[in-house]
Amino acid sequence: MFDGKGDHVITPGLVVVSGAKIVATGRGAAIPAGAETIDLGDATLLPGFMDAHTHLSGEYMRDYRQAELDGVKKTVAERAIDSIENARRTLMAGFTTVRDVGGSDYIDIGLRNAINEGRIPGPRMLVAVHALGATGGHCDPTAGFAPQLVLGREPGIIEGVINSPEQAREAVRYNIKMGADVIKTCATGGVLSLTDDVDTPQLTQAELDALVDEAHALRRKTAAHAHGASGAKRAIRAGIDSIEHGTFLDDEAMEMMKARGTYYVPTLMALEGVKETLTDGYLPPPIAAKGRQAIAALHDTVRKAIASGVKIALGTDAAVYPHGRNAEEFHQMADLGMKPIDALKAGTSVDAELLGVVSRTGTLEPGKLADVVACPGNPEENIRAVEKVFFVMKEGTVFKRQKP
Repeated sequence: MFDGKGDHVITPGLVVVSGAKIVATGRGAAIPAGAETIDLGDATLLPGFMDAHTHLSGEYMRDYRQAELDGVKKTVAERAIDSIENARRTLMAGFTTVRDVGGSDYIDIGLRNAINEGRIPGPRMLVAVHALGATGGHCDPTAGFAPQLVLGREPGIIEGVINSPEQAREAVRYNIKMGADVIKTCATGGVLSLTDDVDTPQLTQAELDALVDEAHALRRKTAAHAHGASGAKRAIRAGIDSIEHGTFLDDEAMEMMKARGTYYVPTLMALEGVKETLTDGYLPPPIAAKGRQAIAALHDTVRKAIASGVKIALGTDAAVYPHGRNAEEFHQMADLGMKPIDALKAGTSVDAELLGVVSRTGTLEPGKLADVVACPGNPEENIRAVEKVFFVMKEGTVFKRQKP
């Protein structure tokens, strides 16, 4: 058993569950008379995994042109139905909690609510509604569209486009009104957007200050998409809770993050998805160039972050690669120098701290929700064992039970 906080896998692997919660674990735990016993054999029990960066209402496609076409042709209803399968795949991979950091048409709200009500299987979701960013930036949903498709109906606060501190506060309030659990912003350009450089800052210091201040005042955590160091440092100064991607972070940014306790979510699987698309699919030349630029930098940045002691949480950017492969992020982190046990913590207890759910889940402890997964063998010895999860329990309900 790995309890989510220890420094090693321990034995015996025993978790006693009553209803939706854990009542006892490990050595000395008494099995109540008449209890149902589930013997999983040569396996390791772990807390349900967490992914701090998903887009369950988004679809991965190897051909950028097809993805753009589907964005125009598919109805909201079709995309909502697609998201149900994405949620199921994520849960079956062992991920019982996710932070979904930006969608469209309120699909994330509907998906979260349906899962919470038990109408469909899926992970517990913390959702962002629209990500907030500047006109023409990575979070502008019409960036790259032909002018005749945009003129006269430029996206605004409702779509997450902001261009002043006042608009930043209003957009935060609007997202929370619509049901947002977390506020996501785009502090720099991105890889998969057509009209920006990947590392340029996209919101002013005053705009980010207002955005984070308003979100924190309303008791919501914040996350910043930030590839470039300048934009990331603006977000860190504003008090952002996590930096997502962080591809070109410099030494100063890492020192700032360490001093302020800012979490880093590298999303290594996002670049794996870009790499596979470059090899087997199609990306427009400007996006392909940005992808190669990011691929060349990110691994060195993550190695430096590990060595410097920055708090690293696990997030994958699911939808930039196929949903359901989230657990590959664990080996991606370990391959860059993180101890396997620390990678496991990143996707359990560290994520729980970042997401603000540590009192409910993230570890196997009495009183916590019974989110329990099992993989064959010992993931401390072979981290890729977590990619073969064969048992998934969420809040005491078994959703997956196969032979290892």
